[in-house]
Amino acid sequence: MSLKKTKLVAAIAGAALLVGGLAACSSTKTATPAATGSAASAGGLIGIAMPTKSLQRWNNDGAHLDELLKAAGYTTSLQYADNKVDQQITQLQNMINQNPKVLIIASIDGTALGPVLATAKAKNIKVIAYDRLINGTKDVDYYATFDNYKVGQLQGQYIVDTLGLAAGKGPFNLEPFAGSPDDNNAKFFFAGAWDVLKPYVDSGKLVVPSGKVPASDAEWTKVGIQGWATATAQSEMDNRLNSFYTGGKKVDVVLSPNDSLALGIEQSLDSHGYKVGSDWPLVTGQDADQANVKNMLAGMQAMTVWKDTRTLGDQVAKMVDQIVKGQTVTVNDTKTYNNGKIVVPSFLLPPQVVTKADVKTALVDSGFYTASDLGL
Repeated sequence: MSLKKTKLVAAIAGAALLVGGLAACSSTKTATPAATGSAASAGGLIGIAMPTKSLQRWNNDGAHLDELLKAAGYTTSLQYADNKVDQQITQLQNMINQNPKVLIIASIDGTALGPVLATAKAKNIKVIAYDRLINGTKDVDYYATFDNYKVGQLQGQYIVDTLGLAAGKGPFNLEPFAGSPDDNNAKFFFAGAWDVLKPYVDSGKLVVPSGKVPASDAEWTKVGIQGWATATAQSEMDNRLNSFYTGGKKVDVVLSPNDSLALGIEQSLDSHGYKVGSDWPLVTGQDADQANVKNMLAGMQAMTVWKDTRTLGDQVAKMVDQIVKGQTVTVNDTKTYNNGKIVVPSFLLPPQVVTKADVKTALVDSGFYTASDLGL
């Protein structure tokens, strides 16, 4: 964290420091600025709305943003909403009542925030959608995320390359999963993967014994797991294995869009007697969650798509500073993310594949984890 903090401070060295108060997950605290005049005007309150503390990545994202913004001279209100839409709306309204300069929102339901964001717009509060697009409203100013379609492509291509599908190998038994139907990112993840894999499904090189085969990208919600819940993914995998994998039939590959689903899938496989080194299937993932990286090292997960969310936090903190200072906000995509009302100016960051062989160089050497975090 200290390296990224230093980078941001260097990038916006003109910002004077204020004393910031740390907000608890359900209460809102702001601090009285320690300086006045130009020092005070350089900062201000920034609201940070995160969906839940139940997934490691959102704890990391929230803490990193909070640290960066405080280091840059801003007061912050960091809130977690326990994956409850009404709670997030209430938290946002409370933030809006305190007149923040900017709201950074990782939404729970990207279609539910229109009315509360209209309130923010009326008070000229800028809104940055963080990693999840906010839909159905004109009152979102910017979007920062990773190239989510590319995430799916990387997962799909890894399956193709590892199984040798392009060389004609197969057939292999595939079970596809998708993310939460209320998360706009989930459709991009699935579309990227399915555009790569569907030709092999159509040709019979990939067979789906459960029959859970979306006819197109648009039908991805049929294999979606609500709330990205590990337990739900485990239950769904249990059902598929119990119903469609009898008499010695084995699953060869599981398309999991992220690590929380992969964890449940892996727990199901383990409980059904699959063994690493003999019949364990290829399982994909995303996020490089600590438990999943350990599973990769143990041979239970083939890969994860790593989105170094520290770089996302760095970019969003810079965008906040540009907004507050009245500067042009840096974006690199003005065509892709139509939320049903407007095309939201976006900044997309590149994801990367990490396998067991890359854990040290990608995740440890970069400081994302320590060797002891992963038992290395």
